[in-house]
Amino acid sequence: MERAKLSPAISISVAGAAITVISLWYGQNHGWLPEAASQNAPLVDGLFNLMMTISVWLFLAIQGVIVLAIIKFRKQPGDETDGPPIEGNLSLELVWTAIPVVIVMVLAVYSFDVYQQMGGLDPMASHDHMRIAQVSSGSAIAGSLDGDQGLPHGQKVALGIGASPASEGMDADVTIDVMGLQYAWLFTYPGNVMAGELHVPAGRDIQLNLQAQDVLHAFWVPQFRLKQDAIPGRMSQLRFHPETPGTYPIVCAELCGPFHGAMRSTIVVDPPEEYDAWYQTQIASAIDSDATDSRVATAIGVTDLSDADRLALHPNAPAINAKAIAQMAHAHHNHPNP
Repeated sequence: MERAKLSPAISISVAGAAITVISLWYGQNHGWLPEAASQNAPLVDGLFNLMMTISVWLFLAIQGVIVLAIIKFRKQPGDETDGPPIEGNLSLELVWTAIPVVIVMVLAVYSFDVYQQMGGLDPMASHDHMRIAQVSSGSAIAGSLDGDQGLPHGQKVALGIGASPASEGMDADVTIDVMGLQYAWLFTYPGNVMAGELHVPAGRDIQLNLQAQDVLHAFWVPQFRLKQDAIPGRMSQLRFHPETPGTYPIVCAELCGPFHGAMRSTIVVDPPEEYDAWYQTQIASAIDSDATDSRVATAIGVTDLSDADRLALHPNAPAINAKAIAQMAHAHHNHPNP
């Protein structure tokens, strides 16, 4: 007695359901992303997981059709006939055109919403509203730049991530100036506190004002799902809420020279009370070292030179004290892997 065969519609439905279940599971359990340590991270992770789910579904479906076609339509022994003269299939063309359009539109709307929730559309992040950042040498970078002259009067392009909609128009709890230069990151806090590694308090609103001393750099913290270019001659901003105390890598994600791979530092997320104690210690240390500060530049990563010699290679770099040099060297040699 022959077993009843499933109809093509039932077979396709069963296969589609199996592929969907596998894709949904893998999309949430792929393990490709590092620890989520900021308030923004779950937003980015949700978008990434959706893209991963769609990608796995398409991969399994397309590869499944290819394997099925190889098995079902393979040439039989002794068959010398030609295949059927099929010149086109309008329904198939419409389907495989509509599916990518729908996918792209869904991802576009979703990603726009994520960008807005993260603060990417904050008008207060434009240079007209940003605090003019004082670089270490005492000069200032003005907000109005030539790159904005083609925009309507009074409108400026905001570079980076500003305040989330819930805190739009409000000042950040902690504001830090970040200078990228070959091949290190410098962090300047209010009160003339300069450090070679970044300390921030957990659970507070942090604003980084980024700029570059020489060439294009990119400030990237994988665990925060944040990356922003530091551009020579123009200020950019990153605003975020670190959530999980710990030490995380800061990586330059833009090729900036022969020692680009060595341009790393660390961001230390402290509990608020520990951060306050650290900051007060740095304030006291900065006051004690003001009389001995000298104007040097930094180039961590240049081989066969002492720290002081490497820093002296950059005559136009901001003022950096000896303690900041030591911190940068420590952060460079002891950064965690992303």
